[in-house]
Amino acid sequence: MDATYFFDPLCPHSWRTSRWLVEVAPARDVTIRWRSFSLPFLHEGAAAAQYTDVADHYRAPAIASTRALRLVEWLSAAGDDDAIGRFYTEIGIRTHDAGVMIDDAIVLIAAERAGIAGAPAVLADESWDKAIRTSLRDALELAGPEIGAPVLHVQGAARGLYGPVIPGDMSAGEGLIVWDATVALMRVNAFHELKRGRPGGDRRG
Repeated sequence: MDATYFFDPLCPHSWRTSRWLVEVAPARDVTIRWRSFSLPFLHEGAAAAQYTDVADHYRAPAIASTRALRLVEWLSAAGDDDAIGRFYTEIGIRTHDAGVMIDDAIVLIAAERAGIAGAPAVLADESWDKAIRTSLRDALELAGPEIGAPVLHVQGAARGLYGPVIPGDMSAGEGLIVWDATVALMRVNAFHELKRGRPGGDRRG
């Protein structure tokens, strides 16, 4: 089956959940379709008031993430999900795994290591921001309102889900259990939410 995964390179939850998805995909014969979910675009304007305390800290990373998502949508339009997967992996290793915030240099290096020709021009091309906004709208229509990143949608389900949020490591068996349960719940139209508190007061993406 196809699974569409909406993510923001800036978001640690997106990264951790993506590693779970990449692990379970071969065992469940899943093809991953990667799409953008821009947290800066989600929180812009009036909705951004609650984020003023961190706005300055995240301004540069948000710009870098937006540039990365332009490349994601460019590759998505070309149907090259494998390249998106490589690009995102290169970013995540250099940021979330390394404890470093995303920046323009990391995005460019990740594109080079992923073997994506012509990336610098796309990263600077603001016309792709429209596709990022369209992808964000698609994710919100599938799983919103009042959600963050990531969003997962599987083929055959009427709606998607926010998450699953996976802050820690799981065994291969546990990963498959979470996948099977997530898919089953996603396909039940009446299902809305299942939640428990996060250790350490971890905030939603």
